[in-house]
Amino acid sequence: MPLARIAVFRVIAYLFIPIDVFVTTAWVRAHADVPTEWYQPLLIGRLLHLPTPTHTVVLVVQWALVIAAVAAATGRAPRLLGTAVFLLYGEWMVIAMSYGKVDHDRIAFLVALAVLPTIGRARFRDRRSSESAGFAMAAVLVAVMLTYFLAAWAKIRFGGWDWPTGATLTRAVVRRGTDLSHWTLDVPYLLPAAQWVMIIFELASPLILLVRGDRARIGLVLFLLGFHVMVYAGVGIIFLPHCIAILSILPWERLTTLRRRATLDTAPAASPASG
Repeated sequence: MPLARIAVFRVIAYLFIPIDVFVTTAWVRAHADVPTEWYQPLLIGRLLHLPTPTHTVVLVVQWALVIAAVAAATGRAPRLLGTAVFLLYGEWMVIAMSYGKVDHDRIAFLVALAVLPTIGRARFRDRRSSESAGFAMAAVLVAVMLTYFLAAWAKIRFGGWDWPTGATLTRAVVRRGTDLSHWTLDVPYLLPAAQWVMIIFELASPLILLVRGDRARIGLVLFLLGFHVMVYAGVGIIFLPHCIAILSILPWERLTTLRRRATLDTAPAASPASG
């Protein structure tokens, strides 16, 4: 992969973290004010003996994560700051998910944070191909794919074939539906058919790994983001960290090339030498 792709995606990933901390998962901060006996650490928290989220611990992790992420977005000390961001965000997720609810939309984003520090320096106009960059982005792509495939596996494992044949989406629309989705309750067989389409799509997600060309990558990203926008419009659920991980698939180096061409095209022509 060209290093320029890493340079752009790194900025997107790291600058998303303050948004995630203060907006999309602002509820994690509330764990600073709940009784510590409610904390039931995830397996990784038990294995690593991570500290119990007291008021002080939560605030320290929150602000250290935000400061490290903003600093890492500058591209300086990418290995040191990137590793710090990954470790702090991992702890932030342990604090978030150790109270009875575990979201599956963080896997690919966590993988992205884990592999970005392995690449080292990357500049916006650096079109050199990097094997470490290729491995890192391939790892994120596999994590994106597995998020869908394992979601289908979980549906079948826990819900059986009652998931696609039952009233799963009907219940979701009744509980969380919007003006854009309430009409689907009046169309027979539409939502069960949508359930079958969803589970077939998720089971077929390994085909994502066959996408190679830049145009195909752009089409894939538009399709995946379109799917998540549609879900948000219908039931108000959006997997923002996963959507950020999806952006790693795009050929961001094209932006730097277009910007360079635009700069060259608008540059004043050299005046002829006077005789």
